[in-house]
Amino acid sequence: MTAVFNPPFYLRSTFAQTLLASSKTRTWGINPMLQSAREVILHPLNDVSLQGFYSPQTNKQARGLVMLLHGWEGSVNSAYILRTGKVLYEQGFSVFRLNYRDHGGTYHLNPGLFYAVLLDEVFGAVQQVAGYEVKLPFHLIGFSMGGNFALRIARKTIENPIENLKHIFSISPALDPEKSTNAIDKYPFLRKYFREKWSHSLLKKQSHFPDLYDFSGVFKLETISEMTEVMLQRYSEYANSSDYFRHYTVVGDALANVTVPTTIITAQDDPIIPVEDFYGLKLPISTDLIIHRYGGHNGFLETVSGRAWYEKKIIDTMTV
Repeated sequence: MTAVFNPPFYLRSTFAQTLLASSKTRTWGINPMLQSAREVILHPLNDVSLQGFYSPQTNKQARGLVMLLHGWEGSVNSAYILRTGKVLYEQGFSVFRLNYRDHGGTYHLNPGLFYAVLLDEVFGAVQQVAGYEVKLPFHLIGFSMGGNFALRIARKTIENPIENLKHIFSISPALDPEKSTNAIDKYPFLRKYFREKWSHSLLKKQSHFPDLYDFSGVFKLETISEMTEVMLQRYSEYANSSDYFRHYTVVGDALANVTVPTTIITAQDDPIIPVEDFYGLKLPISTDLIIHRYGGHNGFLETVSGRAWYEKKIIDTMTV
């Protein structure tokens, strides 16, 4: 537990932190990570294709390789991904940004829909990327749903170790996705934001696979919870949303046996992720849980221009 993060009074609002986390103002200026980026299509499973962007250090030996995982309906170009990647690249790390299926304009790559339970394909992508610079330390950073993926990957490495994986960072992770979905629906502007983004993604998916999908009835639904329930009933093997959410919930002793050093960062005022579940986690000594008073969701911003507290924390941890 730590109270180190103490933003100026004008940045203490829960929603100021949450909204500014994804603000494009954080991406202004030249980004050398983007200048060296090249597209990569990964095949983590035989029938799955995932898009990523690899930015190796071009003028010097990299200090390590960092892989970034975005949140639900985010992408490799989300502001928090671009900002974090830029900071790490400028510190001498190679950076890989992954798009999950049906994110970042990749609707055409796979006929199947994205589900957060699809851990094997994300884990397979992590394994492949770790092999790019196998002699260098490899680090994984996930935000929100990406933070949930990162924690499940930490657990999966117990039986499937990644030799050069040195540290996992999970920022504002969704521990109980059912609670997080209900929290989104509680706030009209958050519900509207995610509903519109998801509806746009579904419309794009339908345009690429019109013989497989007709989401017209889904677009009429008012809440994320309702949309999720109908989508699962029509297009998944899950009986209901509670059953689905349970398969990627990370609470209680789910992380008790994790061996990879892990840092979890969250905020008491996160409007999407209830803080109570973090207090109930049973964690090994190798895991550091940091709960700040302020920070919102994916925020922890120290300045309006977008500098985040976790940037220095990550760098300090990786360069010890």
